[in-house]
Amino acid sequence: QEWKNPFATWDPQDFCNISQVILPLDTYWSPPVFILERVDGQNSDMNYVVLMHNGSFNSTRPFQVTLTCSLIILKFPFDTQTCNLSLASFLYPVTDLVMKTRRTAPESMESSQSFFLTDGEWKFTNLSIIEYTEMMDDQGFSVITYMVSMERRPTLYILNLILPTCALYLLDMAVLFGPSSLEEKINFQIAIILGSSMLAVILNNSLPTSSNKPPVIGTH
Repeated sequence: QEWKNPFATWDPQDFCNISQVILPLDTYWSPPVFILERVDGQNSDMNYVVLMHNGSFNSTRPFQVTLTCSLIILKFPFDTQTCNLSLASFLYPVTDLVMKTRRTAPESMESSQSFFLTDGEWKFTNLSIIEYTEMMDDQGFSVITYMVSMERRPTLYILNLILPTCALYLLDMAVLFGPSSLEEKINFQIAIILGSSMLAVILNNSLPTSSNKPPVIGTH
């Protein structure tokens, strides 16, 4: 966060060329910002702010937060999700406080990719930023929304679920139309049913549940 306070300025030449000081965050006024989608989080203990001689404040406080996001998993595991992170300050209307982004969307995406776990299940694909005014009780409030797009990596699900399921169905068809005796076909069909049941249990534990529509792979 960066903001300016015209009442907190000084001439560095009058104070031994000191151009900045580090102060506790509650020493001066700071803009209260809330994350609308936040359900849980761990705040940082770095409650300090850097004050420049021209009245410019700079506060950097890393923290971890858990957000709510509506998932659409119809195409699981080949799905792409977009989650929003909205920053707002509902204590001051837009006439008193206006929030602006310091970086453009491409700059923020490039910076975020250096922190994102590239070897996890999700692949960070895109980031867009929207600045708008939210109307509440005939008052407007400044809001900044970061729209984060992620793509699931399907390799693990293809190897563990899709390929074994296809192999079982191919074996089922091969035995059904093969020259084997009826007794051998029945025994093999029972083995295939048991294997399909095990895969169904694994699939049920792997499928995400937070969606209005079940995934196609689960219904078939």
